[in-house]
Amino acid sequence: MPKKHQPFKFETRALQSTKNIINEVHAISPPIYLSSTFIRTKEGKYQDGYKYSRNDNPNRKALEKSISKLENGTTGFAFGSGMSAISAVFQSLKTGDHVILPDDVYFNLKLLIKDIFNRWGLSFSFVNMSDIEAVSHALTRHTRLIWIETPSNPQLKISNIPGICELAHAHQILIAVDNTWPTPVLQNPLDLGADIVVHSSTKYLGGHSDVLGGCVVLKESGSLAHRIRSIQVQMGAIPSPFDCWLVSRGIQTLHLRITKQTENAQKLAEWLDGQPRVNRVLYPGLKDHPDHAIAAQQMIGGFGGMLSLLIDGDEIKTRAVANKLQLFTQATSLGGIESLVEHRKSVEGSESQTPNNLLRLSLGIEHVEDLIVDWEQALR
Repeated sequence: MPKKHQPFKFETRALQSTKNIINEVHAISPPIYLSSTFIRTKEGKYQDGYKYSRNDNPNRKALEKSISKLENGTTGFAFGSGMSAISAVFQSLKTGDHVILPDDVYFNLKLLIKDIFNRWGLSFSFVNMSDIEAVSHALTRHTRLIWIETPSNPQLKISNIPGICELAHAHQILIAVDNTWPTPVLQNPLDLGADIVVHSSTKYLGGHSDVLGGCVVLKESGSLAHRIRSIQVQMGAIPSPFDCWLVSRGIQTLHLRITKQTENAQKLAEWLDGQPRVNRVLYPGLKDHPDHAIAAQQMIGGFGGMLSLLIDGDEIKTRAVANKLQLFTQATSLGGIESLVEHRKSVEGSESQTPNNLLRLSLGIEHVEDLIVDWEQALR
């Protein structure tokens, strides 16, 4: 019998997935369709299915197909930012619905809930998402969604995706996972039981700190897909064709970048661990991380390019260390090719649960030995 064709590896699929775009001149690099509107025939029909770029655009469609394939989903939606992608998921709920989130949820999402969604008649519970029993105790008869961020930002806690999915689906509750940090290179939430995956494509998918974007990928098409699509189109929460092109370009090198960034993070975390001026390194790739075993089961090929550390000292001493770094730029965001450092408490504000002595690192693609030398001098 002939051999059955084996699926391509991730890096091959990433390149192939970005070629699904209308290309009349057969260029290697796909064109950017900046047109806001498209020509109708004399009979009033739209050619190739495009009529107005808020509804659809070749570059957006190509990106949506690409990220859907890489996350092993059925339907993908591209948005103008990660926050607009998150908002679309919450807007798909109805008044009276209850949502369970991590107690260390991304601080901008907590602000979104406080300023916007609390007024929409949704209710929320914040729990330790690393404790399945705590999640179970938070369930109510109105719970419709459990929101997971793993690893969490910025304390890198791990949630047991399959375990929480089993609990949720026994009660017909949807699971959404923010997969921005690990990306589909390292973690596949839909394969682990989740229903929804969300990305800030500003981060690793784009990968070059030059684009804003977000994505939602669904395991199944159906009524939820229809609601997300309606929110995307009717509210105009869309990325530009150029932004879609930039993210698609970034996806082509995603595997290469993530592999290098993960390798750098692991080596730097191991070096920082035990340094006298470092109280603790927060990285699931370290064996003394409380959830290392769970992370090792649900993450493939490494533990990501992000880590945080607690400096031995107060906020002033912690920020002084960041100020001494030469190869780590102090900036918000993450996932680009350059290494970044940030004192998160000063960004998140007084209501933040982040410790005053925490620095969050986004590892770039520099040589790790140079990064270690930089930290060596900063900690003196």
